[in-house]
Amino acid sequence: MKKVETVLCSSGAQKQARRGFGALVFRVALFALLSAAGSGYVFAGGGAEKSGSSQTAGQGLAGKGESLVVFVPGVVSGSPIYEMLVVGVQKAVDEKPGSTVKVVEGGFNQAEWESKITSLAASGVYQLIISSNPAMPAICQSVAAKFPKQKFLLFDGQLEGNPQIYTLRYNQREQAYLAGYIAALVAQQAGGAKKLGLVAGQEYPAMNDIILPGYLQGARAVDRAFSVDFRVVGNWYDAGKGSELAASMIREGAKVILPIAGGANQGVIQAASDGGAKVVWFDVNGYGIKPGVVVGSAILKQDRAAYEKTRLYLEGKLPFGKAELVGVADGYVDFVDDDPAYIAAVSETVRKQQAELVTRLRKGALTLREDGTEVRK
Repeated sequence: MKKVETVLCSSGAQKQARRGFGALVFRVALFALLSAAGSGYVFAGGGAEKSGSSQTAGQGLAGKGESLVVFVPGVVSGSPIYEMLVVGVQKAVDEKPGSTVKVVEGGFNQAEWESKITSLAASGVYQLIISSNPAMPAICQSVAAKFPKQKFLLFDGQLEGNPQIYTLRYNQREQAYLAGYIAALVAQQAGGAKKLGLVAGQEYPAMNDIILPGYLQGARAVDRAFSVDFRVVGNWYDAGKGSELAASMIREGAKVILPIAGGANQGVIQAASDGGAKVVWFDVNGYGIKPGVVVGSAILKQDRAAYEKTRLYLEGKLPFGKAELVGVADGYVDFVDDDPAYIAAVSETVRKQQAELVTRLRKGALTLREDGTEVRK
């Protein structure tokens, strides 16, 4: 296995990434991957090395295959979306003799991301810069204008028409719909108020325009009477605040809560456990985090996407300039319905109803556009 070098930014290394705590499986996989590669952690406050190199981006290191870099806008550990990104890219690189990959953690200060990506491009070392964040397409388009040979592979964002950039965005309307549907089914069976909760770390366009309305849309597909109590922690790490918000929701009748609040998720799940409520998890399989409390997992398969698209690049087949939107029918968004903890925690009646929805989405019989339009075949 090739050596993986991970560069950490010194700022914000103790904070949790915005997507939430990862499932143990990805942390173990990431640890095993890096350990087997013999990697160490190198601290670099600027987030990039060799910024003074005169090598031209796109030429690579002669005779040494492709040199790739994963820029993480945050930190890897504790962020499942970035853990999956690293695992997927590394798997593809391992299959390409002579190619290498470095992981650079950019920290949580978004104002610094462009300068750090600029440094990576200016170094001339990396033929491909890989990242994942809705803010990345605009940032990388600016950098691309200065370095016309630099290529970018970006996940969780959209930009079409730039020949240096390929983007892949997940249909989070479908993901949130799946979460809202199972949450409403579980709440309905529990009885009482038809009320769900959603705790976010912060407000951002995808949350306000796609995830929150998708979650409500899924719930109201069960019963039009459902409402969603939406509250914001204000950061991605305050478990105490997350617990406080969730406990308040539960007192006011919320039966099931969806936390998308990074480290604050732990406070939400503890409050749910203490208050007799349930939790639906987002992005990764969360059943093992609190068996019996977590009753649904609407996931993204970023490890698969990162592997497949990186492999296409290494084969010279990645269609730069294209922007893809992928969902359940494409196999990149899904609901985990075969986990023993899910089967034990959720009644057969509810599981059958959820399975009917999941099957329709997987087969493409039902597709949700990001504006909420339901397309049935």
